[in-house]
Amino acid sequence: MGSLSFSFSFSCETETLNHTPHLSAAELSRFFSPFLICLSDNNKQFVIEIMSDSRPHTFSIKLWPPSLPTRQSLIERITNNLSSKSIFTDKYGTLTVDQAVENAKRIEDVAFSTANQQFEREPDGDGASAVQLYAKQCSKLILELLKKGPVATKRETLSEKESSPRETVFDISQGKRAFIEDKEAEELLEPLKESGNGYTKICFSNRSFGFGAARVAEPILASLKHQLKVVDLSDFVAGRPEAEALEVMNIFSDALQGSVLSSLNLSDNALGEKGVRAFGTLLKSLSSLEELYLMNDGISKEAAQAVSELIPSTEKLRFLHFHNNMTGDEGAVAISEVVKRSPLLESFRCSSTRVGSDGGIALSEALECCAHMKKLDLRDNMFGTEAGVSLGKTLSSYKHLTELYLSYLNLEDEGAIAIADALKESASPIEVLEMAGNDITVEAVEAIAACVAAKRDLNKLNLSENELKDEGCVKIAKSVGDDHSKLQYVDLSNNYIRRAGAVALSGVVIKKEGFKLLNIDGNIISEEGVEEVREIFKKKPELLGDLEENDPDGEEGDDEEEEEDEEDDELGSKLKNLEVNEDD
Repeated sequence: MGSLSFSFSFSCETETLNHTPHLSAAELSRFFSPFLICLSDNNKQFVIEIMSDSRPHTFSIKLWPPSLPTRQSLIERITNNLSSKSIFTDKYGTLTVDQAVENAKRIEDVAFSTANQQFEREPDGDGASAVQLYAKQCSKLILELLKKGPVATKRETLSEKESSPRETVFDISQGKRAFIEDKEAEELLEPLKESGNGYTKICFSNRSFGFGAARVAEPILASLKHQLKVVDLSDFVAGRPEAEALEVMNIFSDALQGSVLSSLNLSDNALGEKGVRAFGTLLKSLSSLEELYLMNDGISKEAAQAVSELIPSTEKLRFLHFHNNMTGDEGAVAISEVVKRSPLLESFRCSSTRVGSDGGIALSEALECCAHMKKLDLRDNMFGTEAGVSLGKTLSSYKHLTELYLSYLNLEDEGAIAIADALKESASPIEVLEMAGNDITVEAVEAIAACVAAKRDLNKLNLSENELKDEGCVKIAKSVGDDHSKLQYVDLSNNYIRRAGAVALSGVVIKKEGFKLLNIDGNIISEEGVEEVREIFKKKPELLGDLEENDPDGEEGDDEEEEEDEEDDELGSKLKNLEVNEDD
């Protein structure tokens, strides 16, 4: 590559220095000596020449960002220029050393912040434009400061508005849900028109944009698209006729095309396939997307196929959320293709999407490509045992998974055992495990208890709405013993648990220092058992959830009372190590 070098002194434009036409280039150079910059494209470094005498002294640093010593050197030079005799201080007055130091720090900080934002917008560039902007901003702010007053004793410091961090979030979602038209849009979006604003995140949620409002927003968004990182357009066309809503989506899509978004939220818009394709121009242009939210959007199989087709670049995708859609098996197959192309995926949510066994297997196999997964939420689908077994194979390879939500998947014992065995052998530091409503019986408890015992980072365990009964409850109680100091929430409600299981579990969790809530409501604990449990929690009653739905005469309690007594006796040996010392 051939070499490229240039130098510049900034803010020396005619309009900036129109009050000093008599100054020579040499005089300007002496004042702005910190900002004479030479760039070399060969070694990707830049050299700042400090011309304090006739011989330039050079030092090399990375192109961007400048090192702390370099920034400090610049602050010192600015301080000297503001407090020493020079062509500019002769004309406008000098600052005291203390004033100069304070303002030099603020000037450099504002200039650095502005330039750094420029650099973030061009992550693949060499930083040359950021360096130039850094220099120009310093020069501009110095001259503005000097022109504010003629003498040092009356010198004003840089305004708080300039020195304080700029707003980065623009949010109009607060307040009641409302329609907005063109006039209100002009008023609401006025701050986005301000030159040099620092907004990188906008949220238009909870405001329904009509055609006129969208036209007002269009040029504003187009002017900001190279600085915006996060765009939230959830619930932004609510109540609009389909034709108008689709036109609004097209307008926003075109305005933001080619943006550098890292996060896009299009949830709660009843998109369907037409809506997804209305955003096609934008979706196709996103090459740095890290987060995509399409929740409650009517994502059918056709819409899911459109998503897979229109998002060609998912290499950087970390969050993908599809909660509450009507995706179905065929849609899940389409989404699985997106998952396969997303090796950095950390959080995947495909809950309440009507996915059955075939779709569940397709998703499970695709998830094998996501070794960085931390949070997986597949709740409220119809996977069944076969998909559960397939998912188990995937989970066994994970090393970073911390949250796993698998409630209401019809896993049954076979699927639950496969998943529990896989988790037990995996290196994942599970903190949240939810497997409620899966028709799990005592047959699977051994595997689940072993899994729970191995996961000592566990914070929340939810096995509600299964059929664990007393025997299962006791085994779970043993599995969360002294080694589980981080455990705070346990939910075993609606599990046909009697007195023995309830007392056993209560006796274990009450001893945990940071424990917060035990839910064992909806079981069949005898009145005497309830009293025993309340006695265990008498010093900390807030740790025990309500027992209003407990039914001591419930389905499992229709047998003779002596049968319950026999069952309690049978479990007696299992409870020996779980007795509670009420004096603790």
